[in-house]
Amino acid sequence: MSYTQLEEQLADLHLAAIQKQYRPLAQQAAQANWSFETYLAHLVDQEANRRWRNRRQRRIKEAKLPLLKELADFDFTAIPHLNQQRVLALAEGRYLEQAEPVILVGNPGLGKTHVAIGLALTACRQGHRVRFYSVTQLVNELAHAQQEHQLPRLLDTLGRYKLLVLDEFGYVPFSPVGAQLLFQCCSALTEKVSLIITTNLPYSEWVQVLGDERLTSGLLDRLTFRSHILEFVGESYRFRQQMVFDGEGGWH
Repeated sequence: MSYTQLEEQLADLHLAAIQKQYRPLAQQAAQANWSFETYLAHLVDQEANRRWRNRRQRRIKEAKLPLLKELADFDFTAIPHLNQQRVLALAEGRYLEQAEPVILVGNPGLGKTHVAIGLALTACRQGHRVRFYSVTQLVNELAHAQQEHQLPRLLDTLGRYKLLVLDEFGYVPFSPVGAQLLFQCCSALTEKVSLIITTNLPYSEWVQVLGDERLTSGLLDRLTFRSHILEFVGESYRFRQQMVFDGEGGWH
């Protein structure tokens, strides 16, 4: 078989790393006196690593994250009540295997979305399927699917993710139909998919958004069962930054 034929077959089989590395590695193998098995193992390892990198990039792209924010860049010193070790323990991913919810609650501007995105990115890099929504966006998609008689299909699609991030619960109240759809969605995903929810509202005020006490109670019962609750207490990061700017002679 000629090199041209080999290159064509490797391309047809989508073995890009082997196609790129088989000649340089053959020279290295000859110089180091590798066995054929060792040479083959190195080639396969190169291809496996390439596919793993590509898979992680696909997972990040499919997650539709609004920004790429790393946990390593989060300033835990600004939120002293937030347990850094607990957040880093979550990043290890055991909550995903148990389909446990994570609820990030606190006033606006304290980094809840940053931490949620950081956990989502970590899950993507672990090879998991992740999807980021604002809660309003999700409810709108659910309502559209219901109108098109596609709600079961959408719920089935959502159930195939390992993690859903539902951002900004509490900013906009829902219609009765929207609240019911959110409840139905969360009920369908309970103990199947991990949910990360960010909210600026204490549980006692969720009824203001959902508009129904029984539905609110049922939703909280599902979301808080075996959940990890992270409280963000402190002064808004954006407010602190503005105060620093003002102190340096900026706008007042």
